[in-house]
Amino acid sequence: MRIAIDLGGTNVRVATVLSDGSFGRILSEPCLSSGSEEEVLGQLYRLIDALFCPEVDGIGIGVPSVVDTDRGIVYNVVGIPSWKEVYLKDKLEARYHIPAEVDNDCNCFALGVTRFGKDGPHKEAFCVTLGTGVGGSLVIDGHLYRGRNAGAGEIGSIPYLDKDYEYYCSSRFFVGKGTTGKDVAVAAAGGDPSALAVMDEFGGHMGKLVQMIMFAYDPSVIILGGSIAKAFSLYSEPMWRMIREFPYPKSVENLNLFATDLDNPGILGAALLCGNL
Repeated sequence: MRIAIDLGGTNVRVATVLSDGSFGRILSEPCLSSGSEEEVLGQLYRLIDALFCPEVDGIGIGVPSVVDTDRGIVYNVVGIPSWKEVYLKDKLEARYHIPAEVDNDCNCFALGVTRFGKDGPHKEAFCVTLGTGVGGSLVIDGHLYRGRNAGAGEIGSIPYLDKDYEYYCSSRFFVGKGTTGKDVAVAAAGGDPSALAVMDEFGGHMGKLVQMIMFAYDPSVIILGGSIAKAFSLYSEPMWRMIREFPYPKSVENLNLFATDLDNPGILGAALLCGNL
């Protein structure tokens, strides 16, 4: 049994994950993101303590930050200003006396969704999380390619138009329109013409994002996740319209692209950081 953690600036979720990939208990509460380093750690310890038992043989945690995965150090955690440089692996292992592993949250998503998601497992895939930001992770031969600081595949920061892909392919796009992705999705699902137009524009930007991924990585599988991926049906048609402008039709023909419906893939991936379940 593993304890797996999805730590974010908004919420922290801690779960027990069994050997078959099923969940035992899941605890979730708003993160004390404005607190000190020790206050956030204290919240994390309290949630882990509530689930810890002798059967737990490892702890895995995904964090929205640059990560030294060898040493388990997280730097400049997004949404938690006090976490500038936290030796998280050392702290967890000193407290619980079992192996602990730390990785970027999108990398955890990629591990979980390629192992347990639709038509899986996938040995090669590029995985994209769409929400407050845009994250990307590359899986090669069943293993993550992390880069030096677990930052490989961070496509959201690549310049695009007058800003970057994250601005046009995350919730920031909808905020720039004076609304939210959730509100636009609800209105578009109800047939509202202006909301459908916003989704059409968003789908075009998503198509450009996919084209960039294809140029850079030429993956056979692209998997979308995150809150905005839940509205995939509302922007998939304009997205594919743009993807079909890619100059290599065979690559488009062979591309398997879908939005995952897997529950809690980031938590599942965090459980896999310590090795197969």
